[in-house]
Amino acid sequence: MKLNPLLVLAVALLMFPQLAQTLYSPALGDIGQAFAVGPERAGQTLSVYFLAFAVGVVVWGRACDHLGRRPVMLAGLTIYALASLLALSVSTFSALLVAQGVAAFGAAVASVVTQTVLRDRFHGPELAQVFSVVGIAMAASPAIGLFSGAALVQSFGYRGMLCGLLALVLVLMGWCVWALPETRPASLPTTSLYKTVGLMLRDAGIGRSIGLVAAFNIALFAYYSVAPFIFEQQGLSSVEFGYSGVLLAMGSGLGAWLNKVLLKRGMNGDQLVLIAAGIAVAGSLLVLALQHTWLFVIPMLLVVLAFGMAIPNVLGAALMAYRDRLGTAAAVFGLLYYLAIGAGLTLVAWVQDLGWSLLVCGLAALCLATPRVFRS
Repeated sequence: MKLNPLLVLAVALLMFPQLAQTLYSPALGDIGQAFAVGPERAGQTLSVYFLAFAVGVVVWGRACDHLGRRPVMLAGLTIYALASLLALSVSTFSALLVAQGVAAFGAAVASVVTQTVLRDRFHGPELAQVFSVVGIAMAASPAIGLFSGAALVQSFGYRGMLCGLLALVLVLMGWCVWALPETRPASLPTTSLYKTVGLMLRDAGIGRSIGLVAAFNIALFAYYSVAPFIFEQQGLSSVEFGYSGVLLAMGSGLGAWLNKVLLKRGMNGDQLVLIAAGIAVAGSLLVLALQHTWLFVIPMLLVVLAFGMAIPNVLGAALMAYRDRLGTAAAVFGLLYYLAIGAGLTLVAWVQDLGWSLLVCGLAALCLATPRVFRS
């Protein structure tokens, strides 16, 4: 598929929330030292991010159906920029969490509105191919986030990471002003949020999709929440942790590429999600066996490969029945799965055991994926 300017901008916008999450990961140790909090509390910044992100998803998704895609995108990015300025000025950990929550609320616009724009412009199998292309490009974001975050933290502390994010969001704002079109259909009907929520809560397929998105994302971001402290226990630096992001990007990119190739060869999305769940379980077992040494990073490649294979198929198929209310449906869908991700990462931060966290996620994905394949 030939990349067009809108797709390039969409990739950058979809990468932004991932970069914001992964840039924070190398800074957790410095945040803990700066505010005198332990790993469990420092890890709460990622949990707060996802929970506030969930609220942002429903607000921005609903708003883009009523006000348009373009103005809502610019509003959300502006809020993120203001929250980043707030985070640079706080003096307590609680205030930092508040600033992180406001920033996450703003960052959610880049996820839900961008996905809505793509669903406005692309349909059916073409949309699945678009998400595969996006997945390949986004595979680089963990590497960029971890490596850049580690370099910024080593040179300037956690405030350097915050300045980097502020600069990034200002670039995206200018790019959107220049190039983001308005894709909201002129004849889009007015839909009730509450009726849409009720409809989707009764939809077993939506429930399955939420569970799958949550399971694969919790597995991925459990690494960013727990691994910095495993590296620290092994006597390794935040820069070395940043290098691990390169390996993770390779695994995720390979998964997205395999997904694209296998779709073209006739495999369906449900089959690929089942294969990905099996790979995630295998990788989880190996991480569990090796997590007391640095070698656990190697089987973590299988977990991120599974993420790269599964997520494009789940996202591409999830809202096919809701084209008359895409923004609102994307808002509800995103709210539910980000709440699930936030709750899961809260448990991960409390347990502080990467291997078991990954295994539970992998088994959950396998259970959710298996019945659908046999029904197909």
